[in-house]
Amino acid sequence: MAAPTTAASATPAIPATPDATGTTTSPDTGAVTPAQIRRRLEAIAPRLNQGHPERDRAGAFPRQAWRDLASTGLFGSCLPAEHGGHGHGVTDLMRSAETLGRVSRDAGLNFSAATHLASTGFALTRFGGPGLRSRHLPGVATGAAVGSHAITEPDTGSDVLSMSSTGRVDGDAIVLDGHKTYVTNGPVADLAVVYVRTGDTPGPLGLTAVLVPRGTPGAEFGPPIEKNTLRTSPFGTLRLTGCRVPRANVVGGIGTGFLVLDHVMTWEILVSFVINVGEMRHRLDRVVERVRTRRQFGNPLSRFQGVQNSVVDMHIAIETARQALYTAGEAVAAGRRPTAETAVAKILASEANVRTAQAAVELFGGSGVLTETGLEIGVRDALGGPVYSGTNAVQRQKIARTLGL
Repeated sequence: MAAPTTAASATPAIPATPDATGTTTSPDTGAVTPAQIRRRLEAIAPRLNQGHPERDRAGAFPRQAWRDLASTGLFGSCLPAEHGGHGHGVTDLMRSAETLGRVSRDAGLNFSAATHLASTGFALTRFGGPGLRSRHLPGVATGAAVGSHAITEPDTGSDVLSMSSTGRVDGDAIVLDGHKTYVTNGPVADLAVVYVRTGDTPGPLGLTAVLVPRGTPGAEFGPPIEKNTLRTSPFGTLRLTGCRVPRANVVGGIGTGFLVLDHVMTWEILVSFVINVGEMRHRLDRVVERVRTRRQFGNPLSRFQGVQNSVVDMHIAIETARQALYTAGEAVAAGRRPTAETAVAKILASEANVRTAQAAVELFGGSGVLTETGLEIGVRDALGGPVYSGTNAVQRQKIARTLGL
């Protein structure tokens, strides 16, 4: 069930959409296999990519592309079947997400999809109560309700344990006050999992996660904040002023917010950065084609040792990131908590994305900086990777702790 909305900010209902065969189907297409989702993603790629350069320039969220993406069943991949999902495993979802990155040139759309799944879908599936899951997971699974999470605050940044937003239990409700920023999907979201402090003492046991639907009195979702990366994925602010939410909307329990956040960020890293692997694989394919066909000094560029070395370095960076991500994903599937493995994978993938984007521009020469080639967009879209989903500095701190430092 979609979250309640205000008239001014309602998200339009997602209509039936023609599938790859031209048959009209609803986004909720019933149980599908991971292979079917990947085939559907490949089939709808032209629709996902149509008009992307114009959307990027305008910084506009691609609502029609979101509907098309929803029609593949991707959003329900790992969600439970009883709530409209397909019950796939984490590595199945990762393979589908990698396919999305390979076929979709809209990295902002891709990132919004990953955030939608991690912030709301995975949080509710793992920690939500039965009523919360039954009310909201079907809309998440079909993409009819766009999900987000509100973690970062203007004055604390990566130091989530020092957040100042508060939650006060009052009978059968919890009252929220505070100011969140950099809320990915916030300007278009129907649902936000908000992290607040409910304890008087610092530390992880003082945090609580609460689901706040758009339209809740006292919750004001701000407009998009202008940015130079992932421009079609809007982020904004969320102000909470005496926002009264039923206590049943607590995700997990009072004081378990850090546990929820740790789970969510692990899944966000696995999904969003394996999407980056797919994006990098497409980038490499374009570079290989370019250096094979572009001639300089009487020979294809691919004959020059320096060019070969650059292309091979791209390949090594991509494969290293891919293997690290799937190793972490397999650990999650086995029920382990792969803190160091996930941190390593995030660092490798985000830094590889920046390096390969820059290398592609250089290997394309002068045309690499032209907007029409799409390569300069790739550089801009890669810039946020070392920062979002927990900065790489924070990831290195996690690894250091596992080494006993």
